[in-house]
Parts: sequence; C-alpha cells; structure tokens
Amino acid sequence: MRDPLVTTPKITARNVSVYYGATRAIDDVSIDVTQDEVVAFIGPSGCGKSTFLRTLNRMNDTVPSARVEGEIYLDGEDIYAPSMDVVQLRARVGMVFQKPNPFPKSIYENVAYGPRIHGLTHAKGELDDIVEGSLRRAGLWDEVKDRLTDSGTALSGGQQQRLCIARAIAVDPEVILMDEPCSALDPIATAKIEELIHELKGRYAIVIVTHNMQQAARVSQRTAFFHLGHLVEFGATSDIFTNPRAERTKDYITGRYG
Repeated sequence: MRDPLVTTPKITARNVSVYYGATRAIDDVSIDVTQDEVVAFIGPSGCGKSTFLRTLNRMNDTVPSARVEGEIYLDGEDIYAPSMDVVQLRARVGMVFQKPNPFPKSIYENVAYGPRIHGLTHAKGELDDIVEGSLRRAGLWDEVKDRLTDSGTALSGGQQQRLCIARAIAVDPEVILMDEPCSALDPIATAKIEELIHELKGRYAIVIVTHNMQQAARVSQRTAFFHLGHLVEFGATSDIFTNPRAERTKDYITGRYG
C-alpha cells in the first residue's frame, strides 16, 4: 500500500465502502489527499474509481440505492455528518464530469451562475471580475472574451470542458474532482486540459480519474490503483509506474489486463 496516509491531508477517507443495494462497489478504502498535489485514480472499467470519487462530494447521494459506510473528512470536518450542508460542500469540492456539460446559457452566465446563487458577490463589477478571473485560470479568456454572450454549448468540446472547469473554480472551491475529463476530447484539447491541471495544482487539491495511464503519469504526483472495488496500491506516481509492489498493479501497468 506504500504511503496512502499523509500528515496534513485536505481530504481524509477511512475504511470507505460503497453499496448499490446489496452489491458492494467499493470495499474498505482509505486515502488521503493533500492541498498541493494531484492524485490520479487508475484501474480497469468498473473497478470503482469513479464511484469512490463521487463519495468525496456526496454525489452518490443522488443515487437512491447507494449507501456509503466509513468516514470522509474535509479539513477534519465529517462530510457525511447530518449537519453538513451538501450544497456548500459541493461548492467547496467541485466536480468536472467526463462529458462537458455547460448550461444552456451564455458563456458569461455559465461562470456567473455559481457565484450568484452562493451570494459571493453583490455588484456587477465584482461578478465581472470573478467571471474574467475564472476564465483566465481555465485558460479560456483570450478565446472567448469577445463572445461572452454566445451560448456555452456553441463552443468546441475542449472549450466546453474548460468552461466547466471555469464554472467549478468560480465559487472558489478547495478541491476539484475530475472524472475522466479528457475521454471525450481530441489530443490537442487533452493537452490543454493537462496543461491547465498543472497550472491549477497547488491552488486546489485535485483528484482525477483516468483510463489513460500516460495521462496519470504526466499530471499526478500520487496514483491509486483500483481493482474490483479494492484499493490495490497507492503511492508516488513514479513508483507506481516504474516499481509497483503489487502483482496486480504490475499486470495492469504492463497491459496484461484492463
């Protein structure tokens, strides 16, 4: 298991299991994520990596049959406590999905939506600054600054994904979860998203699910390998890819299955 637990975690998950009805999708997973790193989840399809990712901001709450056991803390605060405001939690822990999903609104309104509903600003000028700053951090400002009133759905796939990232960071989150954010994108758009992840590292704790092992090697500092709902190995990305300890990890990395 190497060094799954760290001294100053942003997110602490302990003995987490997830059930869909009677089916156990995740079995007893413990992971820490720090503020200054990108953590990648890898593993074959259906291994539970996206299911576990969704526990980190309670997206599994939207699945009636889902049940989560164990403990998950954000800065020491139990995110599954009855007193937790789930809307505020999802502002603190943003999610970028596999398929770009901009709102059917203008580019400006896509980014302004979150700050507006969370009451982060009360003046138009402040909101303009948030929109511009978020689009700049998402590497999209120069491409859209003259067409902010155009529909977000009119952008290319890669631009839409960066718009969704701008929308996520507009509410000033602490963590960004990315569920295969490049799987629907071409290589050029993928490279831009990976460059963006590098630029965002340190400002946010970032967790990315990816099927692309080369991508995990490029963007992450630590990697977790999931298989059949179990966390098989978790450690420094360089170690996972060059000197895996578990035989199952080695088999997956070398393409014997997956």
